[in-house]
Amino acid sequence: MPELPEVETIARGLRPELIGRKLLGVQVLWQKTIFTPSPADFVQRISGQHILDVGRRAKYLHLQLNALSLFIHLRMSGDLALQPASYQPQKHDRLILNLDDRRQLVFNDTRKFGRVWLTAHPEDVIGALGPEPFDPAFTPLVLHARLLERHRQVKPLLLDQSFLAGLGNIYTDEALHLSGVHPLRLSDTILFEEALRLHSAILTVLLKGIEHNGASFDWVYRGGNFQNYFRVYGREGQLCPVCATPIQRIVVGQRGTHFCPECQVVI
Repeated sequence: MPELPEVETIARGLRPELIGRKLLGVQVLWQKTIFTPSPADFVQRISGQHILDVGRRAKYLHLQLNALSLFIHLRMSGDLALQPASYQPQKHDRLILNLDDRRQLVFNDTRKFGRVWLTAHPEDVIGALGPEPFDPAFTPLVLHARLLERHRQVKPLLLDQSFLAGLGNIYTDEALHLSGVHPLRLSDTILFEEALRLHSAILTVLLKGIEHNGASFDWVYRGGNFQNYFRVYGREGQLCPVCATPIQRIVVGQRGTHFCPECQVVI
């Protein structure tokens, strides 16, 4: 579930705590968490590395080390938390990084979908990702051109990380409603004026999500309150905040999708 605002919130919280710290070692508690290299190589290569920066690319948390990049994708249920030296591993902890200030960075992942990469070649992990929504080069003109190049329903297209990086189910539904675009609308039928609204809506909902530290409405992600400001997501049967029409839920590309049938009309 963590999408761009949730991962950005985690990155911002960890950045001042981790920059400059040295990694003394690692406990791999579930080997499949390590996507690459092998768990044995991971343990050997990461020990002694310093954390130079903490950032985000799409839904990946990125720790820049001396000569390597550590990428963490939280997937459905992953979470990262700093714990004291006295911390004892819990049932769903998958990876623990030991820091030189006697704290531990713990990766907890109930569903075991999260993955970690350690690589000297970041493009191997993130090279296929689409543009970042906040990249100044990602303009309304660029969005419109990319929409016209495809012949796909707009909801699944926005979820495609090779098309646009960072959006998930929540923020896509919210952006489509704010822009007035139906989730089943074919991308190559969207006019420039609609793409302009959609571009603005994407940035607006992401910025508002970050402002509220993301959304916390289940056991997966903690700390945010953007769920209190949802326009349509998870509000099936409740009234649209714009026109008071009941919100509907359909399944699009195997994903639950929420929209207003009055504000968002398929053309």
